[in-house]
Amino acid sequence: MPGPNRTVRDGIIVGLIGTVTVAGFYAVFDFLAARGFLYTVNLLGQALFRGWRDPSILTTPVPVDTGVVMLYSALHVAVSIAIGLFVAWLVAHIDGPRPQARLAILMLGAGFLVTVFGIGMASSSFKALLPWWSVVLANALAVVIAGAYLLGRHPGLLRRLFSATVPAP
Repeated sequence: MPGPNRTVRDGIIVGLIGTVTVAGFYAVFDFLAARGFLYTVNLLGQALFRGWRDPSILTTPVPVDTGVVMLYSALHVAVSIAIGLFVAWLVAHIDGPRPQARLAILMLGAGFLVTVFGIGMASSSFKALLPWWSVVLANALAVVIAGAYLLGRHPGLLRRLFSATVPAP
């Protein structure tokens, strides 16, 4: 089992990978949709910090509110780092006894679902502008990239994941 300093460092890096991946995904998403730079971040910030819920208001051009964008971005980084710390802690416990490893794997999967559904529910009033598929895809991409980082940092992790899910003889 890795030491606490390594787990914390991995957790912060995983959180930052998640933040950058999701932000990059939505920057490309907004560019391809010709919506303008920071559209999605501004939209989420307006909904979260200004209480905007009416989709008809949100379909009109909305000027970027720098304060809201910064607040939302800070919250996104903080939540992503918290998730990254939890994931790194779970990964450290995959090295533990078989039932503990199984629980860690179950919690990793459940955490992904809770994140996607939480974001989906929080943004349900403007789902036409932030569709479910984009939330799932952005978070799945973050999981793949952060997972690749963790696999590189923890030799044999993939083998331990599979051995923990296969019933013991």
